[in-house]
Amino acid sequence: MADLFEAAGLTPPHPAPLAERLRPRTLEEVAGQDHLLSPEGPIGRMAAARRLSSMVLWGPPGVGKTTIARLLAHAAGYEFQQISAVFSGVADLKRAFEQARVRRQAGQATLLFVDEIHRFNRAQQDGFLPWVEEGVVTLVGATTENPSFELNGALLSRCQVFVLRRLDEAAQAALLERAEAAEGRDLPLTPEARSALVALADGDGRYLLTLAETLFGVASATPLDPPALGRLLQKRSPAHDKDREGHYNLISALHKSIRGSDPDAALYWLARMLEGGEEPLFIARRLVRAAMEDIGSADPMSLVLANAARETFEHLGSPEGELALAQLTVH
Repeated sequence: MADLFEAAGLTPPHPAPLAERLRPRTLEEVAGQDHLLSPEGPIGRMAAARRLSSMVLWGPPGVGKTTIARLLAHAAGYEFQQISAVFSGVADLKRAFEQARVRRQAGQATLLFVDEIHRFNRAQQDGFLPWVEEGVVTLVGATTENPSFELNGALLSRCQVFVLRRLDEAAQAALLERAEAAEGRDLPLTPEARSALVALADGDGRYLLTLAETLFGVASATPLDPPALGRLLQKRSPAHDKDREGHYNLISALHKSIRGSDPDAALYWLARMLEGGEEPLFIARRLVRAAMEDIGSADPMSLVLANAARETFEHLGSPEGELALAQLTVH
């Protein structure tokens, strides 16, 4: 193939990224979402019956939302049409709906996949309603944000919401094995480093394959151990945001860890928020709330210590004040 390109005076095309080359070709190949895609799962049943309902796929990045929509259309015999809320406007929506209407008249159903659907404003979301109601399109929206907060109630009432999970260790291990089979060689990692690689990906299959592709390009006579892996890949910024889904998920996890008397988990979530750039005084206020609501009369001193930790942080600032938050969390 390279010789043909050279004879024509062209440069051979670059190979597709590993994540793209390993994109599943059937719903059965999608990793980590058996609760939805198995023959007993709701989406698996729809695909088998070849009758689809409008739905919203809610989950973190890299878990297969786009892939599932594409394969679902293929399995059910629908025409797949994709738009992105980031790049599309009203004109693009009208064009998509008109194309779907023409297909319907010809007897062809359309699955309209809308990536990042939460980025459409309320008026744009209302524009979907008549087309979904009439069955001109079967809408499949993908979002990383809580649909209850970001999507119109009228649109949600016409869609089922399916929650996609972060890939567990078994699913990520299967992805790495698939990558090694595609490359025809093993990753240059010790077993401990392999576990560290999975932990670094944090359930994001696309990111895991991106890291694996980097490692396949490493010329190493001996397998890399965890410290060598860390030096090569550096570290990934923890998933966090200031006012969206990650913000509420992490503070909720801190509350639940305190309520469950798990100091190690509580310290982990505290450190993850601080590392992610969360406002420490916000955390301090939430710890005061936990002392008052979750502990209360079971340990009245908790509220006194919580207020003292908040005042300590206000007086000392970071990083010394963060120790007061950590000590309070352990208490």
